[in-house]
Amino acid sequence: METSLRLRGPSQPQDGLRIHAKEKLPIASNALLQAHGEIHTITGAPTYLALLLRNFYPRLSANLGLGVAIHLHNKLPAWDDFTYTLRAKKAIIPFPSNALLGINLKGRLLADTNFKLTSRTAAIELAWTILDLRRGQDVRLKLGYQLVHKMPYFQLRENNWTFNAYMDGKWDVRFDL
Repeated sequence: METSLRLRGPSQPQDGLRIHAKEKLPIASNALLQAHGEIHTITGAPTYLALLLRNFYPRLSANLGLGVAIHLHNKLPAWDDFTYTLRAKKAIIPFPSNALLGINLKGRLLADTNFKLTSRTAAIELAWTILDLRRGQDVRLKLGYQLVHKMPYFQLRENNWTFNAYMDGKWDVRFDL
């Protein structure tokens, strides 16, 4: 099981420190079932639960995920709190001479229990992975642009630490345990 500590900046939904857990269960050679859960460290209450079926298409440099999630927000869940998720990611320009540099296109659709679209995101990003920048230190840089919200973002990942920053002032930090 993968666990992490996640902190969102103030004034964001579900801000504060959370403990996140993720388990990936292989179900076929290019498919897995992924379960997520989050607990808020102050209240001790679960804030997020999700189950996602993911398929990987290596020849297309793409993956597709379909699942269900619930955001609890410190209350008892109701059927209306469930959302359906469709995620996709595709490497649109992999640089063959350097597999650690590429341009990705990704998107996500969320729908309510009546399959009415509630949220959508799409982004294009330049991702660069630098292995052994220093001995034992791997770094990944992402520069992205959210197409729907028309907002640039930045990600810096160094081994277990990830920092995300958005042009609207929001940010988050993750530490993988």
